[in-house]
Amino acid sequence: MSDRSAGLAPSRVTAVLGPTNTGKTHLAVERMLGHASGMIGLPLRLLAREIYERIVRQRGAAAVALITGEEKIVPPRPHYFVCTVEAMPLERSVEFLAIDEIQLVADPERGHVFTQRLLHARGRFETMFLGAGTMEPLIRRLVPDVEIVTRDRLSTLSYAGSKKLTRLPRRSAIVAFSTERVYAIAELIRRQRGGAAVVMGSLSPRTRNAQVALYQSGEVDFLVATDAIGMGLNMDVDHVAFAGLRKFDGRRTRWLHAHEIGQIAGRAGRHLRDGTFGVTAEAEDLDADLVEQVVEHRFDPVEGAEWRNAKLDFDTLPDLLRSLTVTPQRIGLNLTGEALDETLLRRLIKDEEIARIGRSRGAIMRLWEACQLPDFQKTTLDEHARLAKDVFHALT
Repeated sequence: MSDRSAGLAPSRVTAVLGPTNTGKTHLAVERMLGHASGMIGLPLRLLAREIYERIVRQRGAAAVALITGEEKIVPPRPHYFVCTVEAMPLERSVEFLAIDEIQLVADPERGHVFTQRLLHARGRFETMFLGAGTMEPLIRRLVPDVEIVTRDRLSTLSYAGSKKLTRLPRRSAIVAFSTERVYAIAELIRRQRGGAAVVMGSLSPRTRNAQVALYQSGEVDFLVATDAIGMGLNMDVDHVAFAGLRKFDGRRTRWLHAHEIGQIAGRAGRHLRDGTFGVTAEAEDLDADLVEQVVEHRFDPVEGAEWRNAKLDFDTLPDLLRSLTVTPQRIGLNLTGEALDETLLRRLIKDEEIARIGRSRGAIMRLWEACQLPDFQKTTLDEHARLAKDVFHALT
């Protein structure tokens, strides 16, 4: 449920914080299943699918819905909703609500959505935020009634240095930061080590799920992926190897932050099994201070959350643009930069035909919905703008 209705007792709000492999997501799922109804928002479509399938095995397909930007499986009367954070149907009232990887409030592109959930999304009886320990000061500031629970990692993470791709241990995940690099590494491993699975957000749900199953079943011993695996995917990985330490974040190519390296490296070692991380021979080695930060899970606290006005004005296009730039009035909130949906909106309203059609409140709302279409295929801005325009025309 989103904003609390007047007269209801406040939901118990808990933040469960700690590094990777502390069982936070597992705890939230168990807590949710202890209630008559619940909803969990997750950062990745693949993770949502994993949690959905787990609940189906426990409670049956009739009891749970899956809602992501790509998939929508909603039985007639579901008790539980497993969603990506952006796709959560917050108009539904549920007893329990959880948001995973809440530190993504600081993400330049998606952060404002996580911030809205942190500030306003609540279950009737219990609300749980899961994330890194770096979020504790900010959560205390923004959610004064929160109860903080910290958890320690269940296994040890250590640095294994640099290794050639052909010398990596079995059950390794190699992380690269472009589609071309992922496929090139996968092909090399297939030729020299016998096989590799590929996991990227741009793959179709069926292909992604099949690739995960290929690795998890042990049919192949190597996984080549983008940094998406850092967002909570529960894979049987013993070693994580970085094929590079720079990524394009949608705006520029930059070095990975220490906490990002820690999040990805932490996928090595599950439950009580220790894990290692390192770099491939093609990547720069990690310096000793950075390694120490990752091993000890010691990172700078998150200082601010990205925020965007959620009460948009659809009376006219200029009103909508103005409402998108309203500044936050609370310490700890930062006005987010121009996200993809706003960029598309500003581009499309320069089109004379769209400007002519988009004069009514209903048309403006439909245009905004079209602009919010996610770019799953990671296309160019021009291609995505054409798609959004086609969707708008189809809705009009």
